Amino acid sequence: MFSLSDLDKFAWAFFVILPIVSFIHAVGHHFFVWLFGGKGDLIVGKGKEIFCIGPIHIRLFYFIDAACHYKGIEKKKRWQRILIHGGGSLFNLLTVLVINFLIIQDILPRSSFFYQFAYFSFYYIFFALLPFDYGENAPSDGQAILLAWKKGR
Repeated sequence: MFSLSDLDKFAWAFFVILPIVSFIHAVGHHFFVWLFGGKGDLIVGKGKEIFCIGPIHIRLFYFIDAACHYKGIEKKKRWQRILIHGGGSLFNLLTVLVINFLIIQDILPRSSFFYQFAYFSFYYIFFALLPFDYGENAPSDGQAILLAWKKGR
């Protein structure tokens, strides 16, 4: 049961862990855009931009979302587009696997931080790969993968 004594765990999860997970997801997209010769910007959060470090733009409400805006991949092959759209989920999954391996090897401790990290990572993977359209030509990663698979777009 959730009580006032859990507010610190909630704040930690909401303002630290979830933004890290969403950043890793966006980095996964950005990595494959870069790998295949495109240019991209990582947008962390919503609202007014606070500062920028290279392609990383940090916004006031950093904990809400992260995105990768890219260009220069219009003529990529179908499998490259699939990797770009699936890259976020792939990076989320890889980080969970690496962290679990490090815990099993007693390099990292078993802690609620890593439990919450894995939980939010799988949350991100599930909803990113769910194929639906956000509207205004903004498909989910899963929908974009299906479009690339079926139509090469």
